[in-house]
Parts: sequence; structure tokens; C-alpha cells
Amino acid sequence: MPGRVYSELAEIALDQYGYVTTVDAREIGVNPQRLVEMAARGTAERVFHGIYRLPVVGEGGLDQLMLATLWPRGLGVLSHETALDVHDLCDVNPAKVHVSVPMSYRLTREVPSVYQMHRRRLDPEEVTRHEGIPIVTAPRAILDGIEAHLRPGLIDQAVGAARRRGLLDAVDLERIATAR
Repeated sequence: MPGRVYSELAEIALDQYGYVTTVDAREIGVNPQRLVEMAARGTAERVFHGIYRLPVVGEGGLDQLMLATLWPRGLGVLSHETALDVHDLCDVNPAKVHVSVPMSYRLTREVPSVYQMHRRRLDPEEVTRHEGIPIVTAPRAILDGIEAHLRPGLIDQAVGAARRRGLLDAVDLERIATAR
């Protein structure tokens, strides 16, 4: 039977596709060293510095997206091409996982080659969740795509899909038209 610490960490990991961070541990009053000890015993797997995976859920297709949002100290939000893809707005095929972090975030370690980091101040209404994973809203993803010079045909496709699904209002359409 797992102990109290494992159970508390597992509760967090259940909501994060099996991942738990040293920040999560600190927030519940657990010394992060306990995660290191759990990895040494084989009850957790060290994935990145400060990120561990507990075998409380099976691996799935969205795990890597959750991991991308946790890597920058849990401050990441899926954005740009990745958000357009996850929202299924256009036929974009991102080569990297695009993650936006706050302007104040300091990178003190090398970014894994599979991630493309962006610094942006996101208003709370520009962030939503997709199956528990932080992601920018459809309008913000389209604006990010325009800013990143995504092909106009893909932007048109994204706008059309978002309009059909009721994800854009008049203000959003005005902002998109201005950005273009």
C-alpha cells in the first residue's frame, strides 16, 4: 500500500497525465527530494529536471503536450501552430510543440529541441484547457499564426473552421482582420 506522500503526489499526477513536478510537491508541503528518492526506488521515473512520471495512468497521445506545458515550471500554454492543430482548425503540421510562457519567465536551461518557446503576456480570457492541458483560445491561436507568418491559406482555413464552430465573435474577427 502506497504511503501518504505517494498518494498525494499520485492525486496530482492523475490530473496531469501521470506527471508531477517538484513545484507540485512543494505546493503540498512535500520535500522535492522525495521525488528523487522515489525515482531511485523505481516508483517514479525522472523525465526532465524537476518533472517525474508516476505510473498512475497509462501513456496516451496527449502526454507529450502536457509535458510541454509543465517543462517551463508549469507556466507553459500550448500556442501558435500547436494550438491550431489541437483545436483542429486547419491542416497545419507543426514540427515542434509551440509553448507560450510569461514575459517574466527566465530560461535558465536549454530548451529541448522538440519545443518552440514564445514569450507572451496572455490575458486570462485567452487561455482555456483541452482535456486538462492549458492552451490558448482559438482566436489567440489564429492571431499567433498570423504573427508567425503562417501561410495565408492555413489562416483562412482556421478562420473558416472557427467561424463554423462559433469560436469567433465580431471583436475577434475585427482583431484578426487588423492583424492581417
